[in-house]
Amino acid sequence: MGEQSFLDRMISHLRSTSKYYTGYPKDRGPSRIIPFTSERQFVQLLHEGRPVVVAFTIKCPYTKHLDEVLEDAAAEFYPQIKFIRVECPKYPGFCITRQKNEYPFIEIFHSPEQAANQGRTVDLNITKYSVKVLPFNYDQSVYGFREFFKRHGISYSQAN
Repeated sequence: MGEQSFLDRMISHLRSTSKYYTGYPKDRGPSRIIPFTSERQFVQLLHEGRPVVVAFTIKCPYTKHLDEVLEDAAAEFYPQIKFIRVECPKYPGFCITRQKNEYPFIEIFHSPEQAANQGRTVDLNITKYSVKVLPFNYDQSVYGFREFFKRHGISYSQAN
């Protein structure tokens, strides 16, 4: 099985470089989805200044599809946009603060700024921040994320 034919090499090259679905599993490389471990880790990600897409999930049949979409989108938009998946049964406190009752859902956090009014603070080491949160209500696909980012002026590529 020495040499591949020209046609085999051409098809192999096409499959590896095509951004469109060709019927074969995509080689995404290692997962780009950051597992949620704590609110502190989440705040550190926000301080990096890049948008963070957060998927709030529970165990249900739709979550498997959502995981595949998130993997594709995370591979496409890495490193400009970070993706996190929060398993709400493991971290109920973080999910309850979002005040949603339909799972799974996605929100995009971006543009963290130090809050102008710090209010009453108990500890002087605590700095309050405000962050823009956008509910994601587009098609749950890489295309849907791309259109959402364009519409809201979120930069997602080196050329953009």
